[in-house]
Parts: sequence; C-alpha cells; structure tokens
Amino acid sequence: MTKGRFAPSPSGRMHLGNVYAALLSWLSVKKKGGSWVLRIEDLDPQRCKLEYALQLEDDLRWLGLDWDEGGTENRGCCGPYLQSQRSEIYEEYLDRLNKTGLTYPCTCTRADIMATQAPHESDGRIVYKGTCRPANIPSKETERITSSNPAAIRLYVPDMQIDFIDSHYGVQSVNLATHCGDFVLRRKDGAWAYQLAVVVDDALMGITEVVRGRDLLLSASQQLYLYNILSLQVPEFIHFPLLCNKAGQRLSKRDKSLDMGVLRSQYTPEQIIGEIAYYAGQTDRPEPMNPEELLKIFAWEKVPVNDIIIDC
Repeated sequence: MTKGRFAPSPSGRMHLGNVYAALLSWLSVKKKGGSWVLRIEDLDPQRCKLEYALQLEDDLRWLGLDWDEGGTENRGCCGPYLQSQRSEIYEEYLDRLNKTGLTYPCTCTRADIMATQAPHESDGRIVYKGTCRPANIPSKETERITSSNPAAIRLYVPDMQIDFIDSHYGVQSVNLATHCGDFVLRRKDGAWAYQLAVVVDDALMGITEVVRGRDLLLSASQQLYLYNILSLQVPEFIHFPLLCNKAGQRLSKRDKSLDMGVLRSQYTPEQIIGEIAYYAGQTDRPEPMNPEELLKIFAWEKVPVNDIIIDC
C-alpha cells in the first residue's frame, strides 16, 4: 500500500506554505488509496515545542486534513512519531554507520566552515571542505578515529554522481562532493541531524513516497547515499514548486499575514483549500472546496514546475 507523510517542524505556527505542502502530500497519497502519516520533526530542542505541535494538529483538523497514523498521540504501530522520542533508534543506526568506517568527528565551528566557502557558493549552500576529514578514510578493519573535544559526527562523501528520477522534475544528477561535501549525522551538541533522522524514520515507518518542496531536491541525493549504505528501502521522491512572496522568497514564518492564526480569523477552511488548489494548477480560479472535493480532480500533471508567486 502507498504510504505518504507530512513531517513538519513545530517551531511556530503553520503558514500558507506549510498548508500547501501538507495538502499536496495528502492529495498524492489519497489519490492512490494510501495512508497519510503525520511525523513531528522536533529534533531541535531550542526551537521546537509541544504546544506548537498541538496547534499544528488543530490547524490540520480544522482544514479537514486528518492523518491515518502518527501525531502527538502516537497513533499507529511504527511510533514513536515525535523525533525527540526516537534517539535510541538513531543511535543504533549511527552505530551501524560508524562500523562502516565512513564516519569521523568534526570539531569545526560554523565560522570555520564559512571561512572556507568559495565566492560562487552564494545560494546559501554550505559545502564542507573536509577540514577534519582524516587523510585516509578508515576501513571497517581499522580503529575508528575519536576526538576528546566536543565534535559533530560527519559521513564521508566520495566524489561520485547520485542519479535518480523525481516523479515531478524528472532525471536528477548530483555530485555529492561538489554540492554538499561530507555531511553531519549528529551535531556537536548531541542533537541528531535531519539527514540521518529522516532516512531512518521514512524507512522504519514504511513510507513509500516523499512529497515535499523542490528546495529539498539536493537532500534527496544525500538521503539516497544513506539509504544505500544502510541497505534500506528507497521511497519515491516527488518534489513540488515553492510558494513565494513578491520578492521571490519562499514563504516562511516571517510572512505573518499568511500564518494560520491570521488565516483562520479571515477565511473558511474551504476558501483556503480552494486558493491552494488554484495555486497548484488544479483549478482555473480560486473556488471554495474541501479536501475531498479537490481529491476528485487532483493530478500531478497539472502542478506547475516553476515556483509560484503569490500576492502577500
């Protein structure tokens, strides 16, 4: 059976961009008769709060988007569904990676890393230059390098191409060494990094399709590398164009006029769903509708490829 997921970070109130992401993932899996998982990605203890997760769930229910599995109540057999409760699981998979000899400690600060960035890396990407990488990456038979100082754990990335097919954007080819470098699995402060957690969780929760914004296309290549090393089942990837403000910036919590607190005070759930349906190319004009009505006409072929500018 097809199984999709919505995996928000509860670091504040949902905004229209989050609702758009949730709706597309719900529509995609429900169109195939599958189930929809709500996973709470609360890895950052400084920013993520349970109260935000509970508010997020209330907003989804208000919109008519209920989940089949997951959430703060840990509904289902693949929990816990809050990443903050899954540390022992991540520890097990980090240990597996350590045993491959492909991990090493990194004591670099963010300032250290930024100081090594080339001028052409101006799109926000941070490509790690391998400052702490051992001269020879140890094999399975050699003793693992350790550090007495607080250190992040990085995964060695070879100079290789990762090729995959995105179901909306087509063939993708990424050189891991050029586009990301050795990436972090666990941060210096002990917090788990997104790439490891998302791969482990999607695999163990039986996720068969990952629907998310095109800004995470690069992450897919890093995750495919991890799936391969850990011999885990790879899901289908479906990325979609971003909702952007008039300045061309992806919608975020800074766009206060579009957060769910404001939207709920001014619009009905049907008006919000209808507006997103229009942005996503499913209708010719915004018309109020509920998720079930939109499901009847939903098709990925109608979703645009280019980012969508909205008036906000």
